[in-house]
Amino acid sequence: MSNQALASDKATLETVTQVKRWTDNLLTFKTTKPAGYRFDAGQYARLGLFIDGQMVWRAYSLTSAPDDDFLEYYGVIVPGGMFTTELEKIKPGDSIWTEKQVYGFMTPGRFTDGSELWMLATGTGLGPYVSILRDPEVWQRFRHLVLVHCVRHADELAYQDELNLLKDSPPGGKEGAAELKIVQSVTRDPGTATAAQPGVLHGRITTLLNNGELEKHVGLPITIESSRIMLCGNPSMIEETRAILHHRGLRPCRRAMPGQFVTENYW
Repeated sequence: MSNQALASDKATLETVTQVKRWTDNLLTFKTTKPAGYRFDAGQYARLGLFIDGQMVWRAYSLTSAPDDDFLEYYGVIVPGGMFTTELEKIKPGDSIWTEKQVYGFMTPGRFTDGSELWMLATGTGLGPYVSILRDPEVWQRFRHLVLVHCVRHADELAYQDELNLLKDSPPGGKEGAAELKIVQSVTRDPGTATAAQPGVLHGRITTLLNNGELEKHVGLPITIESSRIMLCGNPSMIEETRAILHHRGLRPCRRAMPGQFVTENYW
C-alpha cells in the first residue's frame, strides 16, 4: 500500500486557506475542515506532510472554536526541524493532512466544579486557550476567566488584539458571561516599549506565583474551593507549578477523582 493510501485511511487532505506570521518563527494558519470533524476546545490535532517520500506527523494546537467552519492552528518554527522546515514554506492553496482523530484531555469539561478558570501558558501553550475563549460555553460555565501568557520577548505575545476584544465582547454576548482577566509577562526584554507598558509583568509564571504578584495583579486568590487551573507549555514550568499547587493543597484531576488542575506538556 502506498504512503498516500495509508495516510488517507487515517486522515483527510485539507487545503490551507490563510497564513499569519506573528514573528519569524511563530505562525497561525487556517485550513478547510473535514466533514463531520469534531473536537472539544482545548484539544489538539496531528498534521501530516510528505517529506522525502515519507509521511511525518506533528501535533498542533487547535485554536479555532469547535463550531467554526474552518480549522486554525498556532505553532512555532523550530530551526532545522524536519516538519517545521517544510511548514515554514506553507501558503494558501497548499495541502496538509489532518488526522481524523483528535487528542488531549486539557478541556474545561474535566472540571466538575469551581467558579474561576485559570489558564497558564508559556509560548505556544497559548493555543488551546484561544480555542477555549472562542467557545461560548466556557463563558457561561465560570464567573471568572484568567489567562496568563508568559513569553521570552514581547513580540511573542500573539493574539493580543482578539483577546482584548473578547474581554468586552464575549462570544455569545455579555449576558451572564464571565469576566476575563488577561495577564502578560515577559522574561527576557522588560525594557522594550511593548514589554514596559502598564499591565505587562516581568518574570516567569512560577516566580509570579511564589512572590504573590500574579494573584495581586489579577485581584483573585488561587483557592482549593474556587480555582480550577490549566497548565500548558514548557515542561519545566508545568513541573514547577505543579509543585507549587501541591504545596497549596491543590491536586490534579484524575479519572476517578475530581481535582483542581490539569496539564499539557508541549514538548
